[in-house]
Amino acid sequence: MEYIITVKDLVEVYADGTKAVDNISFDVKEGEFFGFLGPNGAGKSTTIKVLTTLLRKTSGHAEVAGYDLDKSPKEIRKVIGVLSQETIVDVDLTGKENLRLQGRLEQMHGSTLETRVNELLKMVQLEEFANKPAGRYSGGMKKRLDLASALIHKPKLLFLDEPTTGLDPQSRASIWDYLDELNREEDITIFLTAQYLEEADKL
Repeated sequence: MEYIITVKDLVEVYADGTKAVDNISFDVKEGEFFGFLGPNGAGKSTTIKVLTTLLRKTSGHAEVAGYDLDKSPKEIRKVIGVLSQETIVDVDLTGKENLRLQGRLEQMHGSTLETRVNELLKMVQLEEFANKPAGRYSGGMKKRLDLASALIHKPKLLFLDEPTTGLDPQSRASIWDYLDELNREEDITIFLTAQYLEEADKL
């Protein structure tokens, strides 16, 4: 597959008449680290919500991982991971429990799930804190746990909506390192939204 995302004349108009996405077209190659840039209000998050099946498009055509967006949303959800601007972890569960829960939601069980949980905790450097409640984690640690959750089922394609928003410089650098490693070593296609050209250009 040459392109893992194909978008043609995509339009999204909200119920109040606001045109959030205005006739955009682009392609993303498989294995690419794709930067989707624009200021606040440009429609970046809306585009991601459409491509990840969270929002029905108004018009246009889109395919994700070879699947038509309108005809095969369930198949698309099986092969993508999503990291939103807001960190989504259960603060009452430990880091390990958060990953186990996400894995079960992805129909993973037994030793396969446990092995993957341990792999990811090591990758995001949270092994030492695996059995502590996520509510005690720093903002950067929660974001790393969130990233691990998005990767639990080994997605082919990872959507990242301004993943370092609100993080300190050290935490931001760590996230960028993990993403670069994922793209290079695991050949995961990454679709990244960002406001700053210099930040995306580093990758």
